[in-house]
Amino acid sequence: MCGGLGGAMEAAARGAKSGGGTTVGILPGVDPDDANPFIDIPIPTGMGEARNIINVRAADAVVAVSGSHGTLSEIAHAVKMGIPVVAVASWSEIDEIEHVDSPDEAVARAFDLAARR
Repeated sequence: MCGGLGGAMEAAARGAKSGGGTTVGILPGVDPDDANPFIDIPIPTGMGEARNIINVRAADAVVAVSGSHGTLSEIAHAVKMGIPVVAVASWSEIDEIEHVDSPDEAVARAFDLAARR
C-alpha cells in the first residue's frame, strides 16, 4: 500500500507487483486514473495530503524513502501512533526511526518489525 502516485510510490508498487503482491494506492485526488500503472486497487480519496493518515493507520510498518513534507507527515503520524518506521535516505534527524542503506534492507526490516507488533 502506498500513496499511489509516481516516484518512490511507483517504485514500491512495481516492486510489490514483481513479487506477486496486490497493490493498493491511497490517492490524494478523486480520479482513479491518476494512479501509477502498478496499482491494482486505486482508492481516490479527494483528501489531498490528509490521506497520509490513512496510509499510516492501515500499516503495520512504514517505509520512508527520501521524501519531503508529505513523507515527514507520514513519519510523524506513524511515530505518534507507535507504528515502526524504517527509512532509506530520509529525515535522518528523527530519533524514533530506524535507518537502513537500501530499499531491500528497508523492506526486510519493515516485515520484521511488523511481525513483532
